[in-house]
Amino acid sequence: MQRIVLSFLGLMMAAASAIAQPQPEAYRLYDSKGQPVDFGTMTDSLSKQNVVFVGEMHNCPVTHWLELKILQSLYSAKKDKVAVGMEMLESDNQLIIDEYLDGVITSDRFENECRLWPNYSTDYEPLVEFANEHKLRVFATNVPRRYANSVKNNGCNILDSLSEEARRYLPPLPLKLKENEQTKEAFGMMSMMKKNAHPEFMAQSQALKDATMAWNISKHQDFLMVHFNGNYHTDGGDGIIHYLKGYWKGVKFKSICSVRQEDICHLDECNIGRADFYICVPEDMVTTY
Repeated sequence: MQRIVLSFLGLMMAAASAIAQPQPEAYRLYDSKGQPVDFGTMTDSLSKQNVVFVGEMHNCPVTHWLELKILQSLYSAKKDKVAVGMEMLESDNQLIIDEYLDGVITSDRFENECRLWPNYSTDYEPLVEFANEHKLRVFATNVPRRYANSVKNNGCNILDSLSEEARRYLPPLPLKLKENEQTKEAFGMMSMMKKNAHPEFMAQSQALKDATMAWNISKHQDFLMVHFNGNYHTDGGDGIIHYLKGYWKGVKFKSICSVRQEDICHLDECNIGRADFYICVPEDMVTTY
């Protein structure tokens, strides 16, 4: 009998120990001041904007899952007033995107001809297919990569040699480039590892992408634009946001930044100031590539 009691007590202690272990969390949400915020409060604030920038870590599965949930929530609030904008799609492919969403071409032709990112099927296809299912517009906002590459190698002056047809996919020229010392420094470090790289031209190429995305967003002011892009393009209200303010006076927007931290029970001080809301995930979260 005593042996049975001891075994029972051992099981109870093991169960109590298991219960006492902290439950692992996949993410937490924070506001601009680093205060915890729930999903409903965040999306309610987002629904009152003209543009919502969802900054992501391109290889984070939690971020991609939440992107779909954010889009679904905003659709529930605004219905067909919502449109999707994507850094991952290039502006010269807009016709192909429209033809796919209108049922003119198959998904195979869309995927074969649109120069999609390698992680499209796992990370971005759910967004496009949700839009397709609910008859939402999807806008390719990024510059065709061939022009960004030309600027990276030759500087912005190369754009003057483009034809009128090519300029249809660019923002108004000449670009009013914003000096960004942080960007120059980052590309300067990268250029040290690449032969014949020009950090100034690399920064100009980045600016062309940001300005093009801002210009394409500004052309669709009748929608609540939910724009998906890498954190780098909207961090600290810079990048796309800087140019959008010039193209769309009085635009109302909110931004989200996705971050990795060792401890997600609070928002690290170094991240505050990057966005209006934060998706905070553990550093050891798995990645898609």
